[in-house]
Amino acid sequence: MDRTLAEFLAENELADPEDWSALHDVERIHGLLIAAARAKRAISYSEMLGELGFRFTRPKMRALCRTLDAIDTAGRQRGEPELAVLVVRESDGLPGQGWWTGRDDYTGEWTGAKARKFVSELQRAAFDHWS
Repeated sequence: MDRTLAEFLAENELADPEDWSALHDVERIHGLLIAAARAKRAISYSEMLGELGFRFTRPKMRALCRTLDAIDTAGRQRGEPELAVLVVRESDGLPGQGWWTGRDDYTGEWTGAKARKFVSELQRAAFDHWS
């Protein structure tokens, strides 16, 4: 066993020696979201994490989601449309489960045609606002 404990933990994603501060950089993430809105495109969680210098892991995605929530909270106070709706799963192009929880403006399944229509309307509002 030639590995150090830190190497073993990092290899098994039990510890992460990386600096995660980019995941909490509201200004930078806000800028990436506005760029996506101006380009009229959604961005996957993996792509967003890659832009911030990370590979996809669930803990990093959850940290990113907390920042996305903060960005949308501040945007609502300024009367701006949501931006977190632009960050989607690669598998189906919809936001993850956490984005849907606690919403009072949508009822129904988080997948399928109804969800896709709802997300498309919110994305279009962001595209229109920022273009």
